[in-house]
Amino acid sequence: MNTKSKWVLALAIVLICMVITTHSAQAQPLTTLYSFPGTDGAEPMAGLVQATNGNFYGTTLYTNPDGGGGTVFEITPGGGTPTSFGLGSMAFPTGGLVQATNGDLYGTTSGGGIYGAGSVFKITLGGVSKTIYSFCSQTNCPDGLAPIAGLIQATNGDFYGTTRFGGANDSGTVFKVTPEGALTTRYSFCSQSLCADGGNVPAGLIQAEDGDFYGTTQGGGANGDGTVFKITSDGALTTLYSFCSQTNCADGTTPTAGLIQATDGYLYGTTFYGGYLSTCMDCGTIFKMTSTGDLTTLHTFGRTGTDGSGPMAGLIQATDGDFYGTTEVGGAADKGTIFKITSARKLTTLHSFCSKSGCPDGNTPYTGLIQATDGEFYGTTPSGGPNGNGTVFSLSVDLGPFVETQTASGRVETAVTILGSNLTGSTSVTFNGTAATFTVVSASEITTTVPAGATTGFVEVTTPGGTLTSNKKFTVKT
Repeated sequence: MNTKSKWVLALAIVLICMVITTHSAQAQPLTTLYSFPGTDGAEPMAGLVQATNGNFYGTTLYTNPDGGGGTVFEITPGGGTPTSFGLGSMAFPTGGLVQATNGDLYGTTSGGGIYGAGSVFKITLGGVSKTIYSFCSQTNCPDGLAPIAGLIQATNGDFYGTTRFGGANDSGTVFKVTPEGALTTRYSFCSQSLCADGGNVPAGLIQAEDGDFYGTTQGGGANGDGTVFKITSDGALTTLYSFCSQTNCADGTTPTAGLIQATDGYLYGTTFYGGYLSTCMDCGTIFKMTSTGDLTTLHTFGRTGTDGSGPMAGLIQATDGDFYGTTEVGGAADKGTIFKITSARKLTTLHSFCSKSGCPDGNTPYTGLIQATDGEFYGTTPSGGPNGNGTVFSLSVDLGPFVETQTASGRVETAVTILGSNLTGSTSVTFNGTAATFTVVSASEITTTVPAGATTGFVEVTTPGGTLTSNKKFTVKT
């Protein structure tokens, strides 16, 4: 090889390393909004949801540090003491909430219910709760057992979710439940030889642009290390990928989080273990995948001492197009991190938890982030804070405000709720440039309908402070 060829090769290697190498950054301004004292809940295990009133709602695993059934809490974007609503004994909500189109919040509990095997519940924004389904209503729990993930509301108005155990083979299920509580088991995992279809489902589902549902299993698959699957609304399941299909499980193992579909159409997710490196053999990965199962590993954790380890939660795509998430451990204090990763694989550690004595900012985040309509990120930690019972926090990366449609698609004349900040006095709402009639309900909510002639594109709201654009395109159905 001549000198010029060697120089070109060396430059190429340097450029490749620049693309995949983890980057550190100065700590971003994280604010602890609340530290749970234990009298109003302890150990928030799930993420937050921003409701149409502009406030955030979440769950705590316990009512107090000594136990109890858990709570639903409401907290404002500015923090302060939240309002808490008890869910009854032995409920243990581990999943997040979703606000339905009827305005109520829906969620799951991993325990409680009539049979002590978990439940689906709804709760009003004012705190009036009702159990609408109790799992294990039949012998051997063919309807599932212990749902630990939250729900999604599909375009047909029903909710879809998963149970970790139970079903025909005691390896978890996919289910559909109506807003009134009529439940149908769509699939029982480990229905194939050696659980080739996967088993044990700790994460929830997403409904992709094609209308099908996608998710992950923690176990099973061709190698016993978890899968990515697709399932239709009528229960036809396809295993798209089995983890640990590469030498030394370089592609990751044991996904504990769900997926997202990004604006480029790819599915993105994380694995808790795997991702072989000489510095860390089981630190986890970030991956992207096509809807047909072609997987690309974007990042393997453990490249440096600060990029984190063990991403238990999934990713979000923010309005800047980049992806954000958390790791349970690792970072400067080995208590977890918040990170950003670009589509070019550049990972930046934004915050290392427990960076000060006593962990006032919390530690070991189990769940991911949400980007609220003010542009900032919000999340929870299950432990740490001055009282050791967990925290609610916000993190700013200087992204501007936006609006969000509560439903992502609809036909002409479909009712749509728009969530935002400082919407009072708004003078215009457009769907990809087509004007719509609307009503300003409050400073955080606008109601409208899809106007005639609208096409798929971004929704824009003109406010006294400027024009706000939706974080995602709204799909106009024909």
